[in-house]
Amino acid sequence: MDALLDFLKDPFAAKVIKLLLWIIFIIIAIGLLRKLLKKRIGDATIRYKAQKGVELVGYFFIFFLVLISFTVESIEDYTIIIGLFTAGITFTLQELILSIAGSFYIFFVRVYKPGDRIEINGIKGDVIDIDSIYTTLMELGEWVSSDNYSGRIVKISNAFVFKGPIKNYSMDFPFVWDELNILITHESDIALAKKIVLADATELLSEYTKNSLAKWKEMVAHYYIEDATLEPTLALKITDNWIEVNLRYITDYKLRRATKHQLFERIQQSIFATEGKVVLASTTLQLLKIPDINVQVKPQA
Repeated sequence: MDALLDFLKDPFAAKVIKLLLWIIFIIIAIGLLRKLLKKRIGDATIRYKAQKGVELVGYFFIFFLVLISFTVESIEDYTIIIGLFTAGITFTLQELILSIAGSFYIFFVRVYKPGDRIEINGIKGDVIDIDSIYTTLMELGEWVSSDNYSGRIVKISNAFVFKGPIKNYSMDFPFVWDELNILITHESDIALAKKIVLADATELLSEYTKNSLAKWKEMVAHYYIEDATLEPTLALKITDNWIEVNLRYITDYKLRRATKHQLFERIQQSIFATEGKVVLASTTLQLLKIPDINVQVKPQA
């Protein structure tokens, strides 16, 4: 017992024991974190990378603990070594750290949630999952027109919430403004055309206008924003070939394509029912007649 006490009083032995205790603590912490990540992360690839990252950081800590335990003598040296080590780890794992910080930011600030339609880093889609590293989107657009799914699943690092704008189509106001251009000939009854377009749009979109009104009032009360017209509105534009009747209206953010189709189909039927008073226009081409040329040939003397 006396020999054991004498051994423990030896500064070198005490340093070795402290080092072993720290190593055991780090190894246990690595194991616990690996189990936690296994439970929390469903994606096998992300889980594997996260577990390997935890192991790598843990082994770095063990290496530097051994290094400073046997090569550093003063507290100033400890501070310098630890500072350099922390800076190196932060620089090496900055993307991972930003992604984890981004997940907390998304959760607490409510930037977006599963089910929202967003555009981030130039990619638009519906949020289908948010984990500690990535936001998963069902992509919209690309090679398909309008707001249709492309079929691709896109994973975006949560770090992008700090790097650029996030466009949310559904967070506080799940409606968007859209436009439809109806082209009519110059000979058409313009007043009748305006009446048809506005009447059809008002009737078809009445439910959207009613539902969006309450949401818009909440927006005006919550944000510093001017009031806006939610009912369908018209604007005319005259060109060389036709008169453009521009219809601006509000619709559900997920039904832009369907709403535009219904509007055009209904307005087209109403225009055909006017029996020629209003005529849809198309690109016209005017051909000019080449003037007659009178050629006279003088006889040779």
